Amino acid sequence: MEEDSTQGLEALYRAHRADLLRFLAARTGDASEAEDILQELWIKLRQLPAGPVANGRAYLYRMAQNLVVDRLRERQRRMRRERVWSDDRTGHPAEGMEPADGSQNAEDLLLEREEAALLASAVTTLPDGARRAFELHKLEGLSHAEVAARLGISKSGVEKHMAVAMKYLRRALRD
Repeated sequence: MEEDSTQGLEALYRAHRADLLRFLAARTGDASEAEDILQELWIKLRQLPAGPVANGRAYLYRMAQNLVVDRLRERQRRMRRERVWSDDRTGHPAEGMEPADGSQNAEDLLLEREEAALLASAVTTLPDGARRAFELHKLEGLSHAEVAARLGISKSGVEKHMAVAMKYLRRALRD
């Protein structure tokens, strides 16, 4: 089906808005960023000149994907600029800029301590095998093979214990 104007694309946008939002949320991993991109898509769609589009739905999804890529590239450029600025060997920030304070503020330190305490508490409540495997691998730095030898289980058993531990800890930290 060929669309002859932006009204057709706008109708498709409205019909597929929820699907587009899910698509964007899956691509970005962030529901609020997905909403922002969806809004940006709507604005760009409204500014398009009228013209034929062979597959309007595919066109919308391609536009959405391109916006995700544009945001990712912008984020990477910004990180590169900040890294270059902070790695300036002269120790002098660019003219008109103040040097950034590299130390953590009190709120960040407090949040970090709370998260560490929550993680430590969650580790103590892991099932016994998963807890032992996690502590040996993550805290003592042993490889899976070394953990397997120390616990007298297979490497596959260690991997299963680690999967259980990581799943449990992710859930504990998320809640």
